Amino acid sequence: GGRAPGEAALIDAAADRLARESAPRLRRVINLTGTVLHTNLGRAPLPEEAIAAAAEAMRHPTTLEFDLATGRRGERDDHLRGLLCALTGAEDATVVNNNAAAVLLVLNTLAKGREVPVSRGELIEIGGSFRMPEIMARAGCRLVEVGTTNRTHARDYQGAIGPRTALLMRVHQANFAISGFTARVPDRKLAAIAKAAGLPFIADLGAGALVDLARFGLPPEPTPADALAAGADLVTFSGDKLLGGPQAGLVVGRAELVRRLNRNPLKRALRLDKGRIAALEAVLRLHLAPDRLVARLPALALLARPEASIRAAAERLAAGLAPALGPGWRIAVEPCRSQIGSGALPVERLPSVAVTVAGRRPDLLAARLRALPVPVLGRVADGRLWLDCRCLTEADEAVLAGILPACSGQAI
Repeated sequence: GGRAPGEAALIDAAADRLARESAPRLRRVINLTGTVLHTNLGRAPLPEEAIAAAAEAMRHPTTLEFDLATGRRGERDDHLRGLLCALTGAEDATVVNNNAAAVLLVLNTLAKGREVPVSRGELIEIGGSFRMPEIMARAGCRLVEVGTTNRTHARDYQGAIGPRTALLMRVHQANFAISGFTARVPDRKLAAIAKAAGLPFIADLGAGALVDLARFGLPPEPTPADALAAGADLVTFSGDKLLGGPQAGLVVGRAELVRRLNRNPLKRALRLDKGRIAALEAVLRLHLAPDRLVARLPALALLARPEASIRAAAERLAAGLAPALGPGWRIAVEPCRSQIGSGALPVERLPSVAVTVAGRRPDLLAARLRALPVPVLGRVADGRLWLDCRCLTEADEAVLAGILPACSGQAI
């Protein structure tokens, strides 16, 4: 009647496997990588107002496409249009799934079957080997490369304009920088060249900062309002990077062009669901009070976090790691540099503080931390594990206090 030898171990192994296979695949992690807007980790954390708005929208029927005043069908973009126009100075606005979708919709609508000159220095590749020339090809337009990688002049654009030219386009160098012997046509000049030729001028900004970041002690980033003031007819940008909201692609600019975008059947395939519209509306409303953004927008709070606050969190983490890891590891608190991430301000680094762990196999220690009930993600460099504490929140610290003892006694 007793269990056969090894039966208990087999039952335990089966239970562990069942628990693993029934657990959600999309899991919370603690981001100590040093990249704030980490594309692989979901980019911007949302403010509580946006989370609550999205949950409410998903829980109940909503006025997604219903006009209460008339009792008839409405437009889902109406929930965002007024806010986007107020924040950017645009005549009109529309919203799609992400910024690549915004660029795709603009090019497919305005340039299908025609030519689009773009500087060779702006033919970017973004995450996952997703390249601007390939987006343009899928949109049905023909790329005309102008200038060189490091220097493009007004005459290069002017010489490329012909009867098949649909528009001029500026692509923000979002995830790299070219320095040294360089030349770039300013937006205002490029807009004037387009206007003289009777063409729209499109600016793709990518990162999506709606306010001047310099006011928060961060490096400056061009805003949609800046691009429109310089003469852009349409501006495309992201919702989940420096804007600090959910994944979305936003297009602002001339009303006549926005109407053309909305008439394109492709718009329906690229549109947002009600949860993200609700979340994005909440985040845009926060931007109406820019002086309070650091206190209310988590992404901006992490980017602008004072170094003293980061160091205090690092000291607490180091104190908790020592007993959890046991002997054989050298734990230190050291200065480091965080990066903003998601292609935003690629050259700029933010002063930060990390807990470093050296000794034995730091790669195996990194794997052990990834195997915790709430995975902890750092980076291995220079023979050490670096745990950058810029994104270590009070909530994360409370979680770590409960899970770090699971590291104790593990052989590495």
